Amino acid sequence: MWMIVGERRFVVTLSDNATGHAFAGMLPLTLNMAELNGNEKHANLPRALPANATRPAMISNGDLMLYGSKTLVVFYKTFTSPYSYSNVGRVADPAGLAHALGQHDATVTFLKYK
Repeated sequence: MWMIVGERRFVVTLSDNATGHAFAGMLPLTLNMAELNGNEKHANLPRALPANATRPAMISNGDLMLYGSKTLVVFYKTFTSPYSYSNVGRVADPAGLAHALGQHDATVTFLKYK
């Protein structure tokens, strides 16, 4: 699928799990994502997704995760975290992702390939 931020388009590979499949069923989707902690953008989804949360050893730049059952998170820095997430997908090449998302809230569109 595509993740579009401003003029930038990123390829996202969805996880082959219930969370990734359910998220794909919501597309196309545009979210106003709020900035948090200088490392992520997050937004509530229109409906809950199936969750299977685990605590990853490391969050990576480009990870798309689900916090709880309704909060989509796009991470744009790599760091360790004490929180648990369900894996939604991953930006194939996150180079430039932090710059595209910027330091403030961002509008992000998710589309299926055509």
